[in-house]
Amino acid sequence: MKTVVHLLRHGEVHNPNGILYGRLPGFHLSERGQQMAQVAAEAIKDRDITVLSASPLERAQETAAPSAALLGLPVGADDRLLESTNIFQGESFKRGYGKLLNPKLLRHMWNPLRPSWGEAYAEVAERMWSAVLDARIAAEGHEALLVSHQMPIWITRLHAEGRSFIHDPRKRQCTLCSLTSFTFEGDQLHSVGYSEPAAYLIPEADRGANFSSGGADETP
Repeated sequence: MKTVVHLLRHGEVHNPNGILYGRLPGFHLSERGQQMAQVAAEAIKDRDITVLSASPLERAQETAAPSAALLGLPVGADDRLLESTNIFQGESFKRGYGKLLNPKLLRHMWNPLRPSWGEAYAEVAERMWSAVLDARIAAEGHEALLVSHQMPIWITRLHAEGRSFIHDPRKRQCTLCSLTSFTFEGDQLHSVGYSEPAAYLIPEADRGANFSSGGADETP
């Protein structure tokens, strides 16, 4: 029996000050982010999705809304899909990450392999994979859609593929409103797929970095 669990990254967020917002409330999709969410919803509206859940953060819930409308499903809220915790949350990186060289911030960078500035990659993988497996059971024989954030989705993929968590955040294959899809046969993972239905809406300057415009807005 085949079951597919899709992880959808949220759309672009209105963030003119380049805040690394992490789990802070009050950050909503930009107008373009709303377009991205609608495009993603159109791309999956004919799929056999029977389960829909999202991170409780506004940007994830707003990204899930168009899919919920087209699929006729309620949107659940799952804390396991939250963005990772980060000591730099609330800092502005509008001018780039050079400010991390400030001794007050640099002291948190002693172990990039964990990473030392936030939730451990292994902990992220554990909670995210638990959400994926529960979604597989709930949607058995059908498909599930979970809306989350870039770093948790990328770490989940690395975990599923048995790859090292050590990586360059600028090279994550997880653009705005992209879909990372896990196909199970029975309870065994069979394959991992990836697609970018809203890629054409991402500004050219931001496509290579996998970040949205307006400054740093994801957890490094």
